[in-house]
Amino acid sequence: MTRAKILICDDEAEILRYLQKLLGGKGYEVETFSSGGALLQRLEADGGGDLLLQDVRMPDMDGLTVFSRAKELRPELPVIMMTAYGSIDAAVEAIKDGAYDYITKPFPKEKIFGVLENLFERQQLLQENRELRDELYGCSTGALIFRSRAFRQVYDFTLQVAASESNILILGESGTGKELIASTVHHSSTRRGAPFYSINCAALTETLLESQLFGHVRGAFTGAFSTQKGILAEADGSTLFLDEVGDMSLAVQAKMLRVLQEGEFIPVGSTRPKSVDIRFVAATNKDLEAEIRAGRFREDFYYRLNVITINLPPLRDRREDIEPMARHFLARFAGRMNKDVHDISPEGVRLLTSYHWPGNVRELENVMERAVILARGKEITPELLPVRTSSPSQIAVPSGTNISLEDLEREHIRQVLAANNYHKSRSAEILGISRKTLDRKIVEYALSVPQ
Repeated sequence: MTRAKILICDDEAEILRYLQKLLGGKGYEVETFSSGGALLQRLEADGGGDLLLQDVRMPDMDGLTVFSRAKELRPELPVIMMTAYGSIDAAVEAIKDGAYDYITKPFPKEKIFGVLENLFERQQLLQENRELRDELYGCSTGALIFRSRAFRQVYDFTLQVAASESNILILGESGTGKELIASTVHHSSTRRGAPFYSINCAALTETLLESQLFGHVRGAFTGAFSTQKGILAEADGSTLFLDEVGDMSLAVQAKMLRVLQEGEFIPVGSTRPKSVDIRFVAATNKDLEAEIRAGRFREDFYYRLNVITINLPPLRDRREDIEPMARHFLARFAGRMNKDVHDISPEGVRLLTSYHWPGNVRELENVMERAVILARGKEITPELLPVRTSSPSQIAVPSGTNISLEDLEREHIRQVLAANNYHKSRSAEILGISRKTLDRKIVEYALSVPQ
């Protein structure tokens, strides 16, 4: 890693000159800071750098405070503390809080180079292991496209908790990528050698969901002509993703509670329990605490699932990610359709980044697929993008005007339909309702929909 960039923060000018000359001569790119405030401003601006060498004692603020703030801004940035013998305790405290190592002043060049070489070799090995793991298990972290600090924090937290065996609940609006995060949890865990299992609790009736989860024995019900192994048995030793868990019936929740508590289940029609070892990851866009108060979700089941919570921000709260994701989808669909479309015009980028994206990443993916289909040239331009800056979630209500919730819902549905060229299935998915419910709302609100 001969061109790694090293950030150095120390209030002693001689130390900065010495390290800049020493490390620069070794091929490293070096940037120096004489105060903690200047370093933090740099990290907050763009976070550049592959390593931070930081003095424990700083003139403008406590060194541990600088370290803590730096880790908040760049959780993945390795930090080596520099300290005099009198402040070793502070350096040790920093290591407990996540620093990679510390070196004491005055430090010979052999010591510095040794620590740096060990660190960068370790970083390289970790990267190679990640790439090999992704190749073996078919999970590319490249599928998680992001540039924003908001999603960087989510991603780093996901990798941190993936190493545990605790159950995880992923919360977020529809279309924010909850299944992708669940897959990342699995493929970053000790269970990554096994397949990743997923089931959509909202897509199946109660009876069918129960059968799919627990399996059944022959003759358990009409039409059960043979014994069927359920997904719980299949996922033994692996991870099972319960998507839209908020739509699971109370009866199935009660049976699933036993699986989470006791690690065993009984197939439909059987009396013999089966033991399983499963790590559960669940997701929903519902407010489960409100569902508990309404009597639609079991409190004990909720607390068994919600050991660790991952909250996914909506796309409108991480606008820096819109352009790179749009370009990712553009490349994917252009390649799939064998079309020579490879760019988005500046006006198109401005339109995409100013839109509110009520359907989040899923809506962006749909918009880019449609744009590639309709594109005649090599560039995606605004007229190919069925979005407007006056988004459904930002319906203007004049000051002092009383407007009913019904009228707001009518306008919201009308704008989502228009934004998606009146494609009902896509609009229903973005609205988070079924196609049947959307058809009912269109009739109820007398909305004009082209046939």
